[in-house]
Amino acid sequence: MLSQPPNLGRVAALVRQLLAELGEDPDREGLLKTPERVAKALAYLTQGYRQTPRDVLNGAVFESAANNMVIVRDIEVYSLCEHHLLPFYGRCHVGYIADGKVVGLSKIARIVDCYARRLQIQERLTEEIAHAIREITGAEGVGVVMSCAHLCMMMRGVEKQNALTVTSSVLGSFREDAGVRAEFMSLVR
Repeated sequence: MLSQPPNLGRVAALVRQLLAELGEDPDREGLLKTPERVAKALAYLTQGYRQTPRDVLNGAVFESAANNMVIVRDIEVYSLCEHHLLPFYGRCHVGYIADGKVVGLSKIARIVDCYARRLQIQERLTEEIAHAIREITGAEGVGVVMSCAHLCMMMRGVEKQNALTVTSSVLGSFREDAGVRAEFMSLVR
């Protein structure tokens, strides 16, 4: 179910209150417009709640006799960790083996963003992308690999600056056929 757009005025008021609770003066010059900017930024960063993969496809699924592996590599990913509301970012690689249908290549990146623009954990994000691609294309197999840096690990807590989290989701022939999976993994390295 799609959510309604956030009430920007109400979000801004909450941000203003948060600034005061943190010990800041929301009336000082540098912070006067911060609540409104943060409200707009959060609305943008969570726009995935107001989209579905079918919306972002805009009909860009095409009949095709192709039965080969299609890969879009190095799709930039920006999301917010649902545990700390801090960003995580990195690269996503999506591949599928067409079975009568292909999807416009730019739409694969839009599907990634549709799910990334929600409060997320990387493990679920990887899985959601794979299932959406398979559902939309009817692909024989789908593979998604994501490698991200998490600011919740970099700025606080363990403060590990170079740690990357790598997740994968493989469905259909990518899961069942070791050769297909190996080909995909070698092509996204």
